[in-house]
Amino acid sequence: MGVGGTFRATVSYDGTDFSGWQVQAGRRTVQGVLQEALSAVLGAEVGIIAAGRTDAGVHAEGQVISFRAGTRIPPEGIAAAANARLPEDVSILDLRPAPRSFHATRGATGKVYRYEILSGRARRPLLRRTSWRVAASLDLRRMRKAAALLVGRRDFRSFRTNPGTEDRGTTVRNLRRLDIRRRGERVLLEFEGDGFLYNMVRAIVGTLVQVGRGSWTPERVGEALRAKDRAAGGPTAPPQGLTLVSVSYPGDGERLPTPGAPARRIPASAKRRPRQRRATS
Repeated sequence: MGVGGTFRATVSYDGTDFSGWQVQAGRRTVQGVLQEALSAVLGAEVGIIAAGRTDAGVHAEGQVISFRAGTRIPPEGIAAAANARLPEDVSILDLRPAPRSFHATRGATGKVYRYEILSGRARRPLLRRTSWRVAASLDLRRMRKAAALLVGRRDFRSFRTNPGTEDRGTTVRNLRRLDIRRRGERVLLEFEGDGFLYNMVRAIVGTLVQVGRGSWTPERVGEALRAKDRAAGGPTAPPQGLTLVSVSYPGDGERLPTPGAPARRIPASAKRRPRQRRATS
């Protein structure tokens, strides 16, 4: 097959019409259409792995995948040829060679997810595929107070479903950041952490909406966290509001990717040191 090796790619997709990430017999999946396109381009069966397996209806701006292939086609040629074969709702944004040891799942050190809520009684048809419409005014001050109780290294057992799917032997995760902001009628929640349990983000969003509506006190979220029991948490938000924004790895000069643009690594040697001013008398 010629030369080749390990490749890393950043992928974006609208998850609405997919049955999730993982290949399933008789179903349209993101992994399935990507493997089909890459296999056709490279002339051999290609198996790809991802930083995380998104559910049906969940989107990605910066999903990261890895695969091995023997080929003389340059990475940019592989990406261009694969994109020509891919459907309109999925695209390879960036593809590059990677060290042989690179593994999209095991190597990830952090992820950023965004969840979008449309808060108000009026429907917005253009947002129906990418947001959860909550027909109520949400109190963001209360939601932020509750969110602060979740930031840090915590046992998130109360905010996961399907136990064991992505536990890695523990339900403790480090939620580094949970920002909540309003943009017009939209409420955006952005999560950054070292990893996430199955449906963890959606379970937290559903719980925080209960707080924003006034059905829960912020303190009840802390009680639910300490209970370490899914029954103590709030409902799970629907999938369409969730987007995987980016994934980070050791050695990345910056969080990957900037949506729609190739990511860059900035070597330490290339960074300018600030000039020191000469002392004046």
